[in-house]
Amino acid sequence: MSLAENNIDETAKLKYLAAVASIATAFLLLNVKMLAVFLTGSLSITSSMIDSLSDMVSSLITFIAVRYSDKPLTSQHRYGYGKAESVSALFQAAFIMCSAGFILYDAIYRFLHPIAIKQAELGINIMLVCILFTLLLIGLQKYVVYRTKSRAISADSLHYVVDLLSNGSVVLSLVVVKYFNMEWADIIVAVLIAVYLLYNAMQLARSSLEELTDKELDENIKRDIIKIALSVKGVRGYHDFRSRVSGSRVFVEIHIEIDGFLTLYKTHDIAEAVENNIIAQYPHAQVIIHQDPYGIEEKHLDADILE
Repeated sequence: MSLAENNIDETAKLKYLAAVASIATAFLLLNVKMLAVFLTGSLSITSSMIDSLSDMVSSLITFIAVRYSDKPLTSQHRYGYGKAESVSALFQAAFIMCSAGFILYDAIYRFLHPIAIKQAELGINIMLVCILFTLLLIGLQKYVVYRTKSRAISADSLHYVVDLLSNGSVVLSLVVVKYFNMEWADIIVAVLIAVYLLYNAMQLARSSLEELTDKELDENIKRDIIKIALSVKGVRGYHDFRSRVSGSRVFVEIHIEIDGFLTLYKTHDIAEAVENNIIAQYPHAQVIIHQDPYGIEEKHLDADILE
């Protein structure tokens, strides 16, 4: 098995682990918060519970997406199925927006028809337990994203970062309700959580659409890849650099300029060295290299690029 195949196999296992852990955690948190809502009647806990429901649905979508995106290449999908992760992230963004809308609606209703908070101290303790489990999951997800660059796991992790912040806000609101008797703090926190959910959902939707429309890699990464290519002995220039992201895979195309009097075998060795050096730095990259004679006059793709 090649180095690239090993990397892909390890990536698939890590993403599978993160997806399963996410579903299990979301299911646990949802049920714990449902109990807390039943015991306290808190709107801020209700908003956090709805957030956990959206997390569980999103985690299920993520699980399906990462399993699908890691399918082997086929004759009809030679670039793989990585875009499934971006599609799943787009669905997650839509679901989060709907959840935020429901929270805002409930907040308005509670403002017009106030409901007293019961057993605030019990609610605080339950939410602290939720924070602990959320922290453990986020730690695992951050590690997997670092190793795999998975868009779907990154999107899923975002939900739990929001969940962590919302849990902390809920605890704060319950403390205010318990010790200062300010029932309105519960509604204010719920509204803030909803607004934050909407903001993050829009950010997630934008990044997903950028990947689906083949946005180029980050400029720093592009410069690094070009630097790697130019550092190989025999490469005298480059042009027509293109890149895109599909799930955890990165696709790179580059034309390198080489002495036109070298043999085909020698130019092949130079191109292979460029490819290997790029993959060594970016293991999830699939690199396509075209060799051109240095100094030849021809039309380049770069001339048609609009800034």
